[in-house]
Amino acid sequence: MKIIPQIYQNDKKIFSTVSTFFKKYRVASVLKAANAYKSKGIPTLSIFFYLFSLIFDNRSMYMDILTGKNEKDFAKDTVYHFMKSININWIQFTTLLSGRIIDDSIEHLTDNERVNVLIIDDTTFERSRSKKVELLAKIYDHAKKQYKYGFRLLKKQLFQHLMYFLIPGFVLHLL
Repeated sequence: MKIIPQIYQNDKKIFSTVSTFFKKYRVASVLKAANAYKSKGIPTLSIFFYLFSLIFDNRSMYMDILTGKNEKDFAKDTVYHFMKSININWIQFTTLLSGRIIDDSIEHLTDNERVNVLIIDDTTFERSRSKKVELLAKIYDHAKKQYKYGFRLLKKQLFQHLMYFLIPGFVLHLL
């Protein structure tokens, strides 16, 4: 009997935490800058808010629909169309959002005398057990001097004097 109020309290905490994050870092304007907007219908912010809160609720969209826990104003096809949209620049979105997080929350934690370093790393994202993954390629790993199945991953990382490690953006290079 005590599990229902606890689950309800957790949902309220997740909702308030995600709402605070979206307001503090102005995610709506970042989405718009990354070309994620619609001329009519459900606002993209509500779709993205739903997907973002699912991650922290540790639930898939399928289970959310199956249990009927969250009443949303859109169907699952709307979410799929949003995720498949070719107009949205997700790299720009992650870069702008991480820039806002760095400027608003992390930058003031460090001293001006500390050295900021931007590391760009081209690493291998290995998928050795996979054979039928879309766009999977056989690539040469120069560090291990052997061929592997996987993807090339380009990471941009911000590092400040052993204090934190933040990845503002990444790109999968498909061969």
